Amino acid sequence: MKRFQDLTEAETLALAVANEEEDARIYRSFALRLRASYPASAALFDAMAAEEEEHRHRLLTLYEAKFGREMPYITRQDVRGFMKRRPVWLMRDLRIETVRAQAALMEREAGQFYARAAERARDTEVRRLLGDLAEIEQKHEDRAAALEAELLPADARSAEDAEARRMLLLQVVQPGLAGLIDGSVSTLAPIFAAAFVTQNSGDAFVVGLAASIGAGISMGLTEALSDDGEITGRGHPWLRGGVCGVMTTLGGLGHTLPYLIPDFWTATAVAGVIVALELFAIAWIRWRYMETPFTSAIVQVVLGGVLVLLTGIFIGSA
Repeated sequence: MKRFQDLTEAETLALAVANEEEDARIYRSFALRLRASYPASAALFDAMAAEEEEHRHRLLTLYEAKFGREMPYITRQDVRGFMKRRPVWLMRDLRIETVRAQAALMEREAGQFYARAAERARDTEVRRLLGDLAEIEQKHEDRAAALEAELLPADARSAEDAEARRMLLLQVVQPGLAGLIDGSVSTLAPIFAAAFVTQNSGDAFVVGLAASIGAGISMGLTEALSDDGEITGRGHPWLRGGVCGVMTTLGGLGHTLPYLIPDFWTATAVAGVIVALELFAIAWIRWRYMETPFTSAIVQVVLGGVLVLLTGIFIGSA
């Protein structure tokens, strides 16, 4: 593995060619993955790939003129400390926001590479081309914006944003909300039943901890195993299961942790306040993301939560 400053001009140009080839393939991969759901963005990445291929052609032409037809094989992995690409294009559930952020990072890193390479170049033609490419890459955000305006008009962007929001709802918000509701509501009965039957904070905490973690594991597995996402498009099952399981556990722990307070009645009062906050948060999420009327969401969630809470208190006090 070589250091960047130890590369010859021939190796620097060869590395630039390899970078342009790889970036073009990445943009083509983005376009292929996005074409079904985001056709306008796919066209944008096809255009960006074509620009990278034009840069590659200019670099190859200069290399051949300066060093002949034999080019050393060198990639970014062969240079110590050189920029590495995070392989987001291999992600099963590729989000449009992730793609756009990765493309911006790639252009920024490419601009920095060409600027450093131009500073080290001694041949005037090599220095000129590398400097020109540095300026082009650094201005690519403006070019990307121009391409976006050309290939991604407002109506197409609006449709893609709506699709991205739908995928966020299916893959994150819905399983997370289901977990939060289950963790916040279903654990109320066992936790408060244990609390009132023993009137001991430590016992209530142990029961709450077991109920919260157990419910998180159960809900996570249920969500992951119920739908592999292939037909429904709801995303990777273990991502949904992980989100659901974590939110279920957090929902139960919210009103379990107050029982770390030694005084039973103080702990119960604090737990009651947290239950109210949890129910409000659930109602707000349903209103914000699921378009449920806020009043209706409050009534439904509070009514269900209060019924489960009273059930636990009644059984524990019997």
